[in-house]
Amino acid sequence: MLQAIANIGTAFGLASSAGLNAYIPLLIVSLAARFPLDDPFLTLAEPYSILGSWWAIGIISVLLIIEMTVDKIPAVDTINDMIHTLVRPAAGAVLFAANNNIITEIHPALALAAGLLLAGGVHAAKGTTRPLVTATTGGSGNWFVSLLEDIAAFFLSLLALLLPLLAGMLSIGLIILVILMYRRYKQRQRKMVPT
Repeated sequence: MLQAIANIGTAFGLASSAGLNAYIPLLIVSLAARFPLDDPFLTLAEPYSILGSWWAIGIISVLLIIEMTVDKIPAVDTINDMIHTLVRPAAGAVLFAANNNIITEIHPALALAAGLLLAGGVHAAKGTTRPLVTATTGGSGNWFVSLLEDIAAFFLSLLALLLPLLAGMLSIGLIILVILMYRRYKQRQRKMVPT
């Protein structure tokens, strides 16, 4: 039972971090599925085991470098976020479903949907806060916020693999934060609309 809860924590942590940066958790999972060579740290369910292939690691690495670079440039980061509106939730869905123990205990469609919703929710929160950062700093704070998001995605991904229960709790906290931010945003929008 404890292992099942830990696996859910791993899935929640990886999917949530994909909402911040799709390629950081994908690369960490790919490397964990590949190394150490004699007994990989992570076993992925089929067909997701392809993430551990050398060519997948190479492609994800290149995409990560591109994403981390363009996300630091004002105006270009907005375009990047629009493009990743599809990529981040899809990455979250794959990461949630790829865990070998999760996929056997939860229907694959449910696992994919859960990952999609988690990553999509985190991405939506990121998408609503980034324009505020751009407006308040004139774009000069975007690189710093992007760097913080990358660091958060990295550590949440590592926690998801090494301390899954903690990662699951952090992911739930992140989900609550997203909901509260969304409510605050909607309340602010209602106050701005003249009646």
